[in-house]
Amino acid sequence: MRKFLFVLPALFFCAFAHAANYRAALVADMDTGRVLISENAKDANYPASLTKIMTLYLTFDALEHGRLHLDDYLIVSNNAAAAAPVKLGLAAGSKIRVEDAIIALAVHSANDVARVLAENLKGGKEGTFASLMTRVAREIGLAQTNFENSSGLPDDDHLSTARDIALLSMAVYKHFPQYWKYFGIRSWTYNGKTYTNGNRLLGTYPGCDGMKTGYTNKSKYSLVATAVRDGHRLISVVLGAENKDVRADVSVRLLNRGFEMLNNGAPSVVKQIPQKTVVAQPAPVTSPIVQKYATDAPKIVSHGGVGVQFGAFSSNDAANSMLARVQNTLGVNGYIEPTGTGLYRVRVAGLSESAANELKNRAISAGIDCYVFH
Repeated sequence: MRKFLFVLPALFFCAFAHAANYRAALVADMDTGRVLISENAKDANYPASLTKIMTLYLTFDALEHGRLHLDDYLIVSNNAAAAAPVKLGLAAGSKIRVEDAIIALAVHSANDVARVLAENLKGGKEGTFASLMTRVAREIGLAQTNFENSSGLPDDDHLSTARDIALLSMAVYKHFPQYWKYFGIRSWTYNGKTYTNGNRLLGTYPGCDGMKTGYTNKSKYSLVATAVRDGHRLISVVLGAENKDVRADVSVRLLNRGFEMLNNGAPSVVKQIPQKTVVAQPAPVTSPIVQKYATDAPKIVSHGGVGVQFGAFSSNDAANSMLARVQNTLGVNGYIEPTGTGLYRVRVAGLSESAANELKNRAISAGIDCYVFH
């Protein structure tokens, strides 16, 4: 459905010194999918927080097809709040706006927020979301990637390659260009604290507009960087660098060399590979993938502001009955909010103080017990 070929030339680039300081590297033309430089690009590596590129890909898909909205609020579960750092430190039961969640991943790589998105998009279970991530990876064309979680926290079976990471990053750009801006945010302030993007090339490398960093003890330091120059957009991927300086330095040299090759008319891929090769564009997004694989997942989203709660129920069926009664009797659209403790709240939110009190009074007059919440 969303497949495009990612062509690997036979010529490997060997001019980089200190190759032992990183495990894999690649630079490619994002417009054509043509790989210009490749070192160990098909070797399995731990992707660490580069995983969040796929979490965001699925979030963008949900936004594009109306399952989420940027101003929706997502519930933070106990499991999400307990995620290992790096994180925002969100409290269980609190909420975060969808757009803030996106920025938290793109800029700060927050593990708790990755879980929040995963649980809200796939029925409250990060594990089932990880399975969805892997299935969608196959559709995009990622041949050697397996996801076990939404954040990239350590797991021996959580693996990818430089080639697959580049392909995934290109798919985000091709399929959801309207959300690309989030990967170029250099700093972000949330709840009074300012977070700085770990991608050093933003603001220092001419034309750099993204994309994502990663680190765990096993993965070491990784960086996906994108840049535009002279009408060309390139992507570089560096995996397993010894430290932050190495990943930034290698990324700069990859991009510089890539732009030089394009400007100097580097030999075509077809001439370097014996068989005939076709470089294809990604297919346009035609259907919502999250909905395709998760039609039974509840939409665990609330809308913030002042609201009215019409009870908390021990079963989803009971909550649905009350929701139908509220909608039919009062003529308002509500939602069901799982609490994470086995209860389901029936609520109407996004109201002004006066509108909430007016709705409460109408409900009580109709024999429906309720209260105003803030």
